[in-house]
Amino acid sequence: MSLILDHVTLTYPDGDGRLTALDDVGLEVPAGTVTAVVGPSGSGKSSLLAVAATLITPDRGRVVVDGVDTRGLNRGALAALRRDRIGIVFQQPNLLPSLTAAEQLQVMAHLDGRSPRSARPRALELLDAVGLGDLAGRRPHQLSGGQRQRVNIARALMNDPTVLLVDEPTSALDHERGAAVVGLVTELTHRRATATVLVTHDRTHLTAVDQVAEVHDGRLRVPART
Repeated sequence: MSLILDHVTLTYPDGDGRLTALDDVGLEVPAGTVTAVVGPSGSGKSSLLAVAATLITPDRGRVVVDGVDTRGLNRGALAALRRDRIGIVFQQPNLLPSLTAAEQLQVMAHLDGRSPRSARPRALELLDAVGLGDLAGRRPHQLSGGQRQRVNIARALMNDPTVLLVDEPTSALDHERGAAVVGLVTELTHRRATATVLVTHDRTHLTAVDQVAEVHDGRLRVPART
């Protein structure tokens, strides 16, 4: 399935008026592909990601996640949709200091009402998929920045989402580690058939993605690839 933003407009209060963050945005991200969203600060990238994650309801338009039109869903239904079908990789890993890499993932099972112990085999499988199979017992202070970001990615995949939303995953990494993280996101997207949106300020990694969408002043365009 895919992620679809259809004629999405989002505004915020601004004094006596409204500030337009997203202006009639349309975007389709097919399963098994990565769409990078680029643009200057304040252009609407973060707003687009928040709307796609169903964390913010747009003024107009619709968001379709894995065939589910989210219009009209109540807060409980939206929370369940995020838990079951959307994985979010935050800009900062925000790992719990006292937990090992494997336990960071097992917590996601607990939030889903499952036994963390029963989820351990999947946690180990995902850590192996991101190249950290031999570091499952290490805590965050024992991992490099790039390794922590890989745990962050594996954690987002723990509940087998159909949509993966990745927010500036390379912002705290050097070029080499940043390229490795983007390459990993692309590889996992193709392997697990997620519809992935990657928000980034770094255009040097865009050759690895399937589609590039540029946001300026809340308007989005998808340039033709040569």
